[in-house]
Amino acid sequence: MSITVVRCGAPASLDSLTPGTMADPGQPGPGEIRVRLQASSLNYHDFAVVAGMIPSAEGRIPMSDGAGVVEAVGEGVTGFKPGDLAVSIFFPDWLDGAPPSSAFTRVPGDGIDGYAREAVVVPQHWFTRVPEGYSAAEAATLTCAGLTAWRALFVDNAIRPGQTVLIQGTGGVSVFALQFAKAAGARVIATSSSDAKLERMKSLGADDLINYKETPAWGMKVLELTGGTGVDCVVEIGGAGTLDQSMMATRVGGHVALIGVLAGFAGPVQTALLMAKNLRVQGLTVGSRAQQLDMIAGIEANGIRPVISDHFPLARLADAFRHQAANAHFGKIVVDI
Repeated sequence: MSITVVRCGAPASLDSLTPGTMADPGQPGPGEIRVRLQASSLNYHDFAVVAGMIPSAEGRIPMSDGAGVVEAVGEGVTGFKPGDLAVSIFFPDWLDGAPPSSAFTRVPGDGIDGYAREAVVVPQHWFTRVPEGYSAAEAATLTCAGLTAWRALFVDNAIRPGQTVLIQGTGGVSVFALQFAKAAGARVIATSSSDAKLERMKSLGADDLINYKETPAWGMKVLELTGGTGVDCVVEIGGAGTLDQSMMATRVGGHVALIGVLAGFAGPVQTALLMAKNLRVQGLTVGSRAQQLDMIAGIEANGIRPVISDHFPLARLADAFRHQAANAHFGKIVVDI
């Protein structure tokens, strides 16, 4: 018995992603579940692995996100039964509280094999339930992008009705952040280089729109929109290339959730501005299993559905990443398995 799989070649690149087969994982042992994977979704972290930007083992199975049907459960499993839909967690070793140091070395699709395959047998705590009424494709968007946005707004921060959130771009994290912030009663300012994508953000509830190509000094524009005060929180996905503008846009004592590096891995930072505004700039990488369960409860309470831009079959995983690299998507790209 074998299952279909996609592996990274050597050296890792989109052209060296290789479909193939591997031995079927078999039946679950005590405390384990067998999941027939039906979907994954693309994140920038996954792209960095398959493109060789993040070193990983030769032959690594990529993809951090996975969702599917529980086919069998091992002795002692209480959280799942056959037929349940389940979705993976980003850090198998981070269940609650502060992240253990080992968490960052064992991310599926990076430190260990991921979910670009048809089935897995794993400890039950590597997965959680999915929101009521979700499909596997919808659930697969939550593991990385959904939880990152949730943590930025409600775990490391405490967004409340009437506050203002600045969101950069229109990828998975950004669209989730818009949906979550609006559900919390916040005002949202969205930025993008595409007027068409900004209009889509408006249709999802964005209150103010800024095209950052037309307005390079968008930090000052945000101050203007907020009467000189600045926003309470920035969901910062650009990194070094946009951080100064984000700090300019934030109110005194505000919070910048530093999530991505799309505009640069390193660069100078206006430390005087950071100090003068008494800002809290906090880096974050997804979240814990407990936080994922809290997010799922919040999604159910507010009827939030993910925005899926495109579907690709597993055999065309490289094409899915090329589509992502072209920035042609809005929201999440899903891989059907």
